[in-house]
Amino acid sequence: MLFLILSLTACAPTNDERRFFAMDTVMSLKVWGGDQVCEKLEARARELDKKLSSADPDSEICRLNQTHTAALSDDVIRPVRRALDLSGELEGFDPTVYPAVLEWGFISGDYHIPDETRLRELTSLIDSSAVVTDGSTVTMPAGMMLDLGAIAKGYLADECKKILADSGASGAILNLGGTILLYGKKPDGTPFKVGVADPDDPSGYFGKLSCSEGVVATSGGYERYFEQDGKRYIHILDPTTAEPVDNGILSVTVCSEDGALADALSTALFVMGADAASRLYRDSDTFEFIILTDDDRLYITEGVCGDFTLTDGHDYTLCKVTK
Repeated sequence: MLFLILSLTACAPTNDERRFFAMDTVMSLKVWGGDQVCEKLEARARELDKKLSSADPDSEICRLNQTHTAALSDDVIRPVRRALDLSGELEGFDPTVYPAVLEWGFISGDYHIPDETRLRELTSLIDSSAVVTDGSTVTMPAGMMLDLGAIAKGYLADECKKILADSGASGAILNLGGTILLYGKKPDGTPFKVGVADPDDPSGYFGKLSCSEGVVATSGGYERYFEQDGKRYIHILDPTTAEPVDNGILSVTVCSEDGALADALSTALFVMGADAASRLYRDSDTFEFIILTDDDRLYITEGVCGDFTLTDGHDYTLCKVTK
């Protein structure tokens, strides 16, 4: 499922385009300039997917989760270290939440609500500070599992930037499935435009954001969920409780030059809520955000407020977040 929809009207034909499935999503690439760049970008996406997937029994991450200690390749230890570092900095983001994700059935589709005893057990396994790295070797307690799903596409975006720079491409729009890399410039010189998916109708969007270079990442409770007894349980879990987040947030979009940071923040801010997200924003100069809540409030940081326009039929209370 695509969580961000690109508005590409009036663009000149691209030199290279490609569409494929990787990292459990459809990815679409559009590149201007360079030579056979999409082939290299797809190869890199597939390479990282095979190594970083928690669900692939042949991946390095899956092997680590089974043995609880493993020597990892550079392609894996780097995002693992980045995820652990970000977990220490960001409330609401923890790559060791995977056992709880499995328990709730968000991977298998066998949805169920764990009892209180099981939730306490799961919560005790969510603690990235217990993961020890020594060179390329990672060790963690029995029962603990790592999942890089909340950072993998952002890390891929950062890797794709290197490939684009080396290729001589003049511009690119890479939709990596909820994480979008905007590189260089469009042939006509106009800003990139990114549509932010409407939680009520993810095939449409509630607003458009004009962007220059950078990464735009979105997380939403509409992405994967189940309902029981009239209540919706989303796939984004609070690491402190091992339970689905239920704080009124519908979607979070983050803009940053750092892909891994944007990806991790889209999850962290969702868990933190709008007030805590605003406080974090005031203490940082590395990101901007757009947060939509279920009471029709739209929180937009000052750095992107002037570049965002609502689409027809959407009416929210604007809450501008300033420094």
